Amino acid sequence: MKVSVIVPTWRRTADLARCVAALCAQTRRVDELVVVARTEDHDALQWLDQFQKTPCDTPLRVALVREPGVVAAYNRGIEASTGDIVGFTDDDAAPHADWVERIVAAFAKDPLLGGFGGRDIVHERNGILTGEKQSVGVVSWYGRAVGNHHIGIGEPRDVQVLKAVNMAFRREAIGPVRFDARLRGSGAQVHCEMAFCLDVMRRGWKLTYDPTLLVEHYPAPRSDEDQRHTFNVTAFYNASFNLRLIMCEHLPPLGRGMFVVYASLIGNRADPGLARALSLVLAGESLTVALRKWWVGLRAMRGAWREAIRQA
Repeated sequence: MKVSVIVPTWRRTADLARCVAALCAQTRRVDELVVVARTEDHDALQWLDQFQKTPCDTPLRVALVREPGVVAAYNRGIEASTGDIVGFTDDDAAPHADWVERIVAAFAKDPLLGGFGGRDIVHERNGILTGEKQSVGVVSWYGRAVGNHHIGIGEPRDVQVLKAVNMAFRREAIGPVRFDARLRGSGAQVHCEMAFCLDVMRRGWKLTYDPTLLVEHYPAPRSDEDQRHTFNVTAFYNASFNLRLIMCEHLPPLGRGMFVVYASLIGNRADPGLARALSLVLAGESLTVALRKWWVGLRAMRGAWREAIRQA
């Protein structure tokens, strides 16, 4: 099987160099490395031009995109790539040397496997994020989403969501599916891989998470309003809108109704409902910020429902 790996990049030349070096050092050669770059990212384009002039066993192609955001980059990469297996990783990540080899083996072993992904070892705040969770990549019937891809343990198992920094799909499973261009954000477009994974599953394919499939992840500063650990109303609204739109369109009718109740009253630490917002205050967060998060989430719910109804 021919393997294409898609790497979107934006103004992270040093990170990109580390990622490409890791992909060139695979025990099973990448058949086609597609780096998706913005037309105005002159530093990245200059680096890629120089790299293409150096001897390397990994064929590298540059796919240009004008639109901001990772969704446009992913979709451009899918269209530009030709592999039977399409892998995804980020420019601020470095897959382990056996990454491609293990991906190919997984797809060869199971003809029903549509997507395969693993754990990202997150290097952050002068250390590595630690923890151990069995529950990974799950969306409950009422819309409670669990990630934990970076701290998953245990045996390989079927999941509903893979993480974009470490995932691959059979091209046959992707078919006409593309990342949802309606999702909000000018950079990361949070939760975009969730929608993509659920769409692949709708086509009858299964997804598997294996915590021993590893990439080193060095989260770089983002160039949009979403700065990861700093509250920003626009970024928070965008992430909440995306999650709510996905749930409005992928959950069964009863689940959609329960999701409205769950998200509005409970939610989670990153996207709190009223009760969770008040618990954050007890834990030391500003009352103003906590309640603002809850209120922005309600606005996002309204916007997502409108968009879902408009598309129905």
